[in-house]
Amino acid sequence: MEITAQWLGLWERGELSDEVLADRVTELVASRDGARGFFVVSLAGDCPLMDRLPDPVVIQLRSAGEGVVDLSVRNLAMSSAMALHHGRSGDPAQQGASERVQLRCTELLRCLEPEAVKLRLESLLAAAQGAPGDDQAFLERWGYDADQKRAIAEAILAVAEDPI
Repeated sequence: MEITAQWLGLWERGELSDEVLADRVTELVASRDGARGFFVVSLAGDCPLMDRLPDPVVIQLRSAGEGVVDLSVRNLAMSSAMALHHGRSGDPAQQGASERVQLRCTELLRCLEPEAVKLRLESLLAAAQGAPGDDQAFLERWGYDADQKRAIAEAILAVAEDPI
C-alpha cells in the first residue's frame, strides 16, 4: 500500500507519466496482495486516479484479467453495503466515502473486459438474491443483512446502466 501511495503521489504531481504508472500498476496487480493494496489506496484514497483513469492504466487493468474483476466486484459489494451501514449510523462522512468507492468501482467495472464482468456480477447478484455458492459465503462472512444485499444488487444493476 505504501508503494502504491508513493507512485500515485508521483503521478498526481506530474512526476510519473501515465505509461510508467500503468507499468507499475501491472506489477502490483500481478499478485492478489499487490492488487488488494492497489485498490485499497486507489479506490478509497484522495488521489483522482480512479476518477479519471488514463487509457494506459485501463489497458493494463483490463489485461490483468479475472483477479482485477473479482476484486473490483467485491469492492463494489462492500462499499455499497457500507454506504447503507454508515447512513443508518448517522455518519455522513463515512457514507460519502463509501459512496465514492462504489462509484469508482462502477466506473472501473465498465472499463474492464465485459464478458468477465458480466459473469462475475451475475454470480454476485444471484448470491445477493439468496443463491448458494462462494459469493453467498462472502456475503455471510461480512454479515450483510437483507437491505444491504438489496443495495448490493442495485449497485450491480447500475454497472450495466448507461452513464449519464
